[in-house]
Amino acid sequence: MYSKKLAEDIEKELETLKKAGKFKMERELEGTQGAEVEIAGKKVLMFAANNYLGLANHPEITKAGKDAIDKYGFGLSSVRFISGTETIHKTLEKKLAEFLEVNDSILYSTNFMANLGFFATLTNEAFGAEGEHMDAIYSDELNHASIIDAFKLCKKENMVKRIYSHGDLVALEKMLVEDQGKGYRFKIIVSDGVFSMEGYLAQLPKLKELAEKYEALLFVDDAHAIGVLGKSGAGTPEHFGLHGKIDVLSGTFGKALGGAVGGYIAGKKEIIELLRQKSRTYLFSNSVPPSVVMASIRALDLLKEKPELLIKVKENSEYFRNGAKKLGFEVLDGIHPIVPVMLGDAAKTQEMSKKLLANGLFVVGLWFPVVPEGTARLRFQISAAHTREQIDQALKILSEVGREMGVI
Repeated sequence: MYSKKLAEDIEKELETLKKAGKFKMERELEGTQGAEVEIAGKKVLMFAANNYLGLANHPEITKAGKDAIDKYGFGLSSVRFISGTETIHKTLEKKLAEFLEVNDSILYSTNFMANLGFFATLTNEAFGAEGEHMDAIYSDELNHASIIDAFKLCKKENMVKRIYSHGDLVALEKMLVEDQGKGYRFKIIVSDGVFSMEGYLAQLPKLKELAEKYEALLFVDDAHAIGVLGKSGAGTPEHFGLHGKIDVLSGTFGKALGGAVGGYIAGKKEIIELLRQKSRTYLFSNSVPPSVVMASIRALDLLKEKPELLIKVKENSEYFRNGAKKLGFEVLDGIHPIVPVMLGDAAKTQEMSKKLLANGLFVVGLWFPVVPEGTARLRFQISAAHTREQIDQALKILSEVGREMGVI
């Protein structure tokens, strides 16, 4: 029975969130995602989407999705191992593995589910060991929420979790040294490829070096890098000259590669096969719908056919970052299309985000607990779909509102 006390407690919690300025409002888009969108009947510039290559509403992507529905139907009403695998699923998995230069890949409904499935499967299964086992996981403190939640699914008696300060690889190595000889079955170093709140890149070459030195498996969540970084868009491994040399990669088709859904794990063939047999978030989730599969295949093809998209998003990002700096804003350095404009104060960030939207610029403000206390920011996300005129207009609005609020 839904008790009166439960209702009151929930209402109290919601009110607490509102008073603390942490209550999230969902802005309703009236139409397609793009460089410009319509909200409440008004067109505004979109600088708050992971649509880095502008593929979310690209005509080639939407055509592929429509054609797939005509040929393969809307959905499969099944999980993969029962009756939810079509030839196109295998085609996408093979194509993705070739693109990333790894042995194999496996599709999940989302990248979140992929991360949950990987860690729960690898640490909770007693394969290759007699009786009890213990694994050690070393994780950057700024890793994505899906990685943090994945650890919660790992049985405590099977896992030791060690968190190192963001990017502090001296501390990481100290942990690895301390754990030598402790008899851990597996050691797993875990890092985002691109940290989504800052746009910072992981120090992949050093992480790879440490993984080899201390015989640890290296896992990289490359969700914000796939389709964006590297000569062909294959992500942080390609960017750092480590293409095909990372043990396990996770990623998504829901950001640069079309912006819908669908995640993956890619890497060693034996690991992928284990996930097919044991991963609960794979085994008990409906298969990725045909329209998404075919659109994702087309997205990978477009990366080869239109290398100018990668050039454009890089140029646009650099242009906006330099423009915001020239206006007097504090902007984090980087090369990724995530461009954080630092304001520090949460209340000021919330107010500025509202004013920017009212003036025709949609950008999301982030504050504690999403980012550390005192580091509130506006997170601009640049797209290849943005024209130079749209970026100039965004900078003009940012300047006007910034001056009005005394930020610059």
